Amino acid sequence: MTDTTPGWLTSDELEMARARMPILYVEAVPVRVDDSGEVTSIGLLLRIGPDGTVSRNLVSGRVLHHERVRDALLRHLEKDLGPVALPRVPASLQPFTVAEYFPTVGVTPYHDPRQHAVSLAYVVPVTGDCRPRQDALDLVWFSPQEAASEALQSEMPGGHGALLKQALAHVGLVF
Repeated sequence: MTDTTPGWLTSDELEMARARMPILYVEAVPVRVDDSGEVTSIGLLLRIGPDGTVSRNLVSGRVLHHERVRDALLRHLEKDLGPVALPRVPASLQPFTVAEYFPTVGVTPYHDPRQHAVSLAYVVPVTGDCRPRQDALDLVWFSPQEAASEALQSEMPGGHGALLKQALAHVGLVF
């Protein structure tokens, strides 16, 4: 009999998979928009890393086996922003970029010491009340100018600052 229960890999299996193949992720830049669709603020998660450092992050997570990209995106938005964030996932799932994370620094602007990962990145407007869950301490909204600042982007590990800059440019905000 075939086990059809959805799931993921054990910790050991995931470590072995990460050592042998790229893992697919989705990333989202939560934004607030005005009535004309212009981005007015960008939401960044505040997290404490395993080493105790505090950093700003985007919504991010793996796509599970047999999970649609749209479903993974919604699952991670709800997990990180809470059940009443009311994200408006784009009708077309064309990402604004594909970010390739490598365990070797300098191959691309994106670095993940654990693995080679390929991430589909989206800008997602949210209209509801965002209350971070899971391992996020807080969600802070920044103006586009604040989000574009070197100081804020330096608080974002693994190249997320570069990804945020691309997201801002994608929505017409170049500083």
